[in-house]
Amino acid sequence: MNILLVIDGILFGGGARVYLQLAKGLANRGHNVFVACVPEGEVAPLLRNEGIEVLRVNFKSKNVFKIILQISKHIRAHSIDIVNSQGGRADFYARIAAKGQGVKGIISTVAMLVETYDIPLWKKVIYTGLDRLTETFVNHFVVVSSSLKRALPNVHRIPENKISIVHNGIELKEYHPEHSDRHCRTIRDEYKITDEQFLIGAIGRLVWQKGFEYLIRAVPDILKYNREVKILIVGDGPLHGKLNELASKLGISNHIIFSGFRRDIKELLSCIDLFVVPSILEGFPMVVLEAMAMAKPIVASQIDGITEQISDGAEGILIPPKNPESLAVAVLRLMNNKDLAARMGMSARQKAERCFSVEKMIIETEKVYLSPRPLL
Repeated sequence: MNILLVIDGILFGGGARVYLQLAKGLANRGHNVFVACVPEGEVAPLLRNEGIEVLRVNFKSKNVFKIILQISKHIRAHSIDIVNSQGGRADFYARIAAKGQGVKGIISTVAMLVETYDIPLWKKVIYTGLDRLTETFVNHFVVVSSSLKRALPNVHRIPENKISIVHNGIELKEYHPEHSDRHCRTIRDEYKITDEQFLIGAIGRLVWQKGFEYLIRAVPDILKYNREVKILIVGDGPLHGKLNELASKLGISNHIIFSGFRRDIKELLSCIDLFVVPSILEGFPMVVLEAMAMAKPIVASQIDGITEQISDGAEGILIPPKNPESLAVAVLRLMNNKDLAARMGMSARQKAERCFSVEKMIIETEKVYLSPRPLL
């Protein structure tokens, strides 16, 4: 098949990473894969490095008709069979551009409902309206979690037979828990963390839905029982200043390390003792899969998406969101029971191997493309 993947992001986030995985995997399975995106930024070079043809679409343009026309031309020029988009803007443009072009399928991947986007209210109203206007053009929806499969019929009135779950996957062959020591010393030396200090890691954009405030608020309770603790928060975002101020206000700044944005996530995970995900809202977070692949014990919020990755007491400990006290108790439990932490880490790796390989994600996506769908 000739497949066009459409994504409007410039930064290499979770959605872009999944599309890079899809593009590589589908091409390796014999399909002709093209990706329509903004040629500037981080995404396009990574695609080109993998031999994937990038088709220019200027999503930054304010001319809506120009964007739609660009995608339509790409569809005709490459005789596209399947158009698969992800993201509010990409969905709107791709759906309209593909309508009436004779493609075999218009697919939308949903990692998060438009109604939950972290954008200004006026923009959310526009995005929601455009999404509702064009979702009737879609042959099939791919969702990344069971909660989204329940939500689409309830919130958007999408028929259940038009929805398939395809969980995000992780490149397990690239994650080697047994080789952690090779990178651990380098990272710990960089941040002046001794072998005796217990290192808690958290990774993500510094935005409200990631809940880093509650991890920071849990630290004083943790320090009551163990002063030899460091918290490494990896990522950047608009809340960096406020989180830094909170740590200072609580008198724990010397225990918190804000690393900023980093790409060496596998190496960073190799040096931590415990991974914490204090999120308030998630789709199906890739970073949890990465921690699982590195066999790390995990403490995470008991919210939709994460509960499909981690079973409480098996691959990690789940806690109520926005609850620093429960977070501290869970952290201390694993900090004081190394055997339990090791068992949970190993269980997490085994579950990732069973359920969340990138190969499985690609095969299940291909099945959606190949399934007979009514033409529009």
